[in-house]
Amino acid sequence: MTTPDRYRTFARECMQWAEKAKDIKHRETLLDMSTCWETAARVIWANPTASRPMLRIERDSLNSLTRPAGNRLLAALPDDAFILLGPDLRQLTLPQGVVCHGAGDPINQVYFPHTGMISQHITTGDGDMVETSSTGREGAVGLQCGFGPRLSFTRTMVQIPGKFSTISAARFEYAASRSAALRDLIVRYTETVWAEAQQNAACNAIHDGSSRLCRWLLQCADRTGSEQLLLTQEFLSEMLGTRRTTVTLLAQELQKRGIVRYSRGRITILDRPGLEASACECYEAMKDENFSQRMGIKL
Repeated sequence: MTTPDRYRTFARECMQWAEKAKDIKHRETLLDMSTCWETAARVIWANPTASRPMLRIERDSLNSLTRPAGNRLLAALPDDAFILLGPDLRQLTLPQGVVCHGAGDPINQVYFPHTGMISQHITTGDGDMVETSSTGREGAVGLQCGFGPRLSFTRTMVQIPGKFSTISAARFEYAASRSAALRDLIVRYTETVWAEAQQNAACNAIHDGSSRLCRWLLQCADRTGSEQLLLTQEFLSEMLGTRRTTVTLLAQELQKRGIVRYSRGRITILDRPGLEASACECYEAMKDENFSQRMGIKL
């Protein structure tokens, strides 16, 4: 094993210990040790906020990293911020139903969807679940841990299977502490999520189930990059906050009109203009390009 390989091994071991450490000071010490070993291995000047040209060895390190295709937040990161995340991003294919974070559980991973989608759910006292928000290739789940340890308010799970990039909360927090650009992106994205939650609240209170279903199917297609959506009746009922029989009737009506093809566990959009015409006004309001512009935020 060469010296750089040994240093990288030491760095990974320190990171693993940091993720298990309960004492904050011990955790911070391990994170600093991990950083020192990584820096020694890569010979990278780790000061991404400095106003300076990128060193040649930094450019070489960046060129050796492959940006995962699909996620817009990762694509929006400047090179000096991405280089802090890239070596620790893992590429996963996750099936439907995988729980990312339970309600009240520590957020230990950040998820960047590429082709799949993650939903956040609130569970009522009766045990019913209702979807409060969803995240696809336009965003990420768990970004708040960039500012320190956090607990998940909702039950977060994979709604539509697909490809994801993940990074440990400890490593993401470390990267955010070293990159002003990454911290700024977290804040700007969080603002759009808050605004979307307010729009969703108004939509659920005012619009009927059929128009909300159309809006949600369009958002799913936008966020996964596919017109074929793997969705069960159970998930659809949680999204609409209605009974499964209601979901079946609404989907069958759209199928009769030739807008979608509905079979068990799968919905295929056949007539997108027709679906858009049937959706409530919230779809246009919450389109990614429209939403951030209305708030004066560039993502």
